[in-house]
Amino acid sequence: MAVSNVYYTNMRTTLQENLLQKLERLVRKAGMMDMDFENKFTAIKIHFGEPGNLAYLRPNYSKVLVDLIRSKGGRPFLTDCNTLYVGRRKNALDHLDAAYENGYNPFCTGCHMIIADGLKGTDEVLVPIDGEYVKEAKIGRALMDADIVISLTHFKGHESTGFGGALKNLGMGGGSRAGKMEMHNAGKPFVNQELCVGCGSCKKNCAHGAITIEDRKASIDVNKCVGCGRCIGACPVDAVDSMCDEANDILNKKIAEYTWAVLKDRPHFHVSLVVDVSPNCDCHSENDAAIVPNVGIFASFDPVALDMACVDAVNRQPVINGSYLAEQEHCHHDHFKDTHPDTNWETCIDHGVKLGLGNREYNLITI
Repeated sequence: MAVSNVYYTNMRTTLQENLLQKLERLVRKAGMMDMDFENKFTAIKIHFGEPGNLAYLRPNYSKVLVDLIRSKGGRPFLTDCNTLYVGRRKNALDHLDAAYENGYNPFCTGCHMIIADGLKGTDEVLVPIDGEYVKEAKIGRALMDADIVISLTHFKGHESTGFGGALKNLGMGGGSRAGKMEMHNAGKPFVNQELCVGCGSCKKNCAHGAITIEDRKASIDVNKCVGCGRCIGACPVDAVDSMCDEANDILNKKIAEYTWAVLKDRPHFHVSLVVDVSPNCDCHSENDAAIVPNVGIFASFDPVALDMACVDAVNRQPVINGSYLAEQEHCHHDHFKDTHPDTNWETCIDHGVKLGLGNREYNLITI
């Protein structure tokens, strides 16, 4: 496979050009406007940010892409799937409230927001991929209904995968609730008995008879459970949760396979902003201080090369004094492994290459 081009611009501005104008110039130079958007539903996969976290991308960046796509006759929408964990984005109504709270609304972005896997995270498309770990990926329906996929990613650290880049934004972010369960574990939820009030909502939503209630406490028969995750969305007190028992290396490989399911057989393009590089995911309702200075904006048709370019750029940066990374032992010559030593981000990259998602090698073109 040929070396991929990754385009880059720093965060410096002039009186003649602000950051939003630089982003437009970057994606034009990278070739996004050569895509055929005419009358095409275009999903811009983004993370709206968990309220309380201030490291998520400002909605202004998305409007640049929306306006460009509309200028080519496209029909863009911003999208993400519901979360597996308990939080403000667990169902579509709360998810949209959180997005509005963080500034994402049609008046600011120029397009609508659609929660791709529906009200309770169960509206999905089964995508056959026959991967090493995933045979049938469970992807949010609205994301799969799109004709074109654009990823707009906040590049940062992650406590389970090392970093969160384009692959994680698309793979984990594109999975329905059942898909997220499959990536995180063997797909079996459990009931926290201390929180359970025995209301029966989980049992009513189980199509496989896997849930019983005794002494006002629910329990799940893992032999009957198919891992659809409906019980998680149905529980009003958040007593049902995912086991999250998958090894991080396998989690990373599953993310790569889910990314392949999202992108295969469709045009796609990717933008990552390496700014406010917090040590953990934007799914946290807080963000710790950045571990390195802001780097810039990257764009490419190759999501693997894009993630590699962002990793390399971060690893060239000095560590910010007082940050979480500054307090860690530096023995890996790798900021992400030093931040989370139990992770290995290269597993996802290498598996993505194996699947044909893209290349590790890239030409970095600075504009």
